[in-house]
Amino acid sequence: MSGGDKLDFEIRPNPAPVSAADRAALLANPGFGRVFTDHMVTIRYADGKGWYDARVEARGPIPMDPASAALHYAQEIFEGMKAYRTADGGVTMFRPYANAARFNTSATRMAMPTLPEQTFVDSLHRLIEIDREWIPEGEDGSLYLRPFMFASEVFLGVRPANEYLYVVIASPVGAYFSGGVKPVTVWVSPDYTRAAPGGTGAAKCGGNYAASLAAQAEAAEHGCEQVVFLDAVERRYVDELGGMNVFFVYDDGSVVTPPLTGTILPGITRESVLTLASAAGHTVQERPVSFADWQADATSGRLREVFACGTAAVITPIGRVRFPEGEFTMGGGEPGTVTMALRQQLVDLQRGKAADPQNWVHRVL
Repeated sequence: MSGGDKLDFEIRPNPAPVSAADRAALLANPGFGRVFTDHMVTIRYADGKGWYDARVEARGPIPMDPASAALHYAQEIFEGMKAYRTADGGVTMFRPYANAARFNTSATRMAMPTLPEQTFVDSLHRLIEIDREWIPEGEDGSLYLRPFMFASEVFLGVRPANEYLYVVIASPVGAYFSGGVKPVTVWVSPDYTRAAPGGTGAAKCGGNYAASLAAQAEAAEHGCEQVVFLDAVERRYVDELGGMNVFFVYDDGSVVTPPLTGTILPGITRESVLTLASAAGHTVQERPVSFADWQADATSGRLREVFACGTAAVITPIGRVRFPEGEFTMGGGEPGTVTMALRQQLVDLQRGKAADPQNWVHRVL
């Protein structure tokens, strides 16, 4: 198969798929990221040839040489999104072209080849079509899709690789919050930072998440579910959580989030929240928020709600904030009304239950 903007996918059905009975047992309580579907997508890239050999095939191990470039120089990026069942029996995704665009932004930053956006979306379609029975039923179930790309060239040298492998795998997931949405406790890291100006903070690459794990472990030691990173230059301003963007809701109804200055991941959910909040009549601002102001405004009551957002949890209220010198609570530790209203809007949109003036919902089947 030759390279180009339009690829035809060769379909190689899994000769030994999971039985319907076993699949039903797995879908009864899939958790998050532990159960996987029968198939995966693979596409290869080589300099001078472009993208080629697009396949849907049985999910399985990927042969890898010990000298594969990704293992030594971390040229790797990924995305995350979900597919949902609809009431009419169809399947939808939420803003997959936005994910495709961000994937290519990450690729450019990591000196990797870009993938045509339509090919990216087509790869999701092909996997959903063959594994649609893996999408859980019910209000809280969805199929989490993980496209990723890594340098597969066998070469030890510090330069961009000449060969890459693009893969999509899928994992059925249940409710992120068992028993309803619960405010989380966060730890403000005094020592670790997530990203610095000029770095890879705006790219969705695995190294960013690896760098957050020690801070996340520190947060867990202090009884917190998530870590909050401050800026790397002044150690004053809020950047983002370990894997989510953060929002602040004030007593005048304004909604504020830190600006995208190259150290913060431009979240698809983040952008969606900004649009929905503005449409709901809130004054929306992208401006720096210092941790000192966060604490002072929470104590005075000027700051009413804080929440984090991302693909996995959609919107997560923040109820308690801990740091080396003490702690404080937000809104008595209960989810705020603005937080929950925005969350419900997003959930309804993603599942095709609400009007979609932005044309964000993408019909797959």
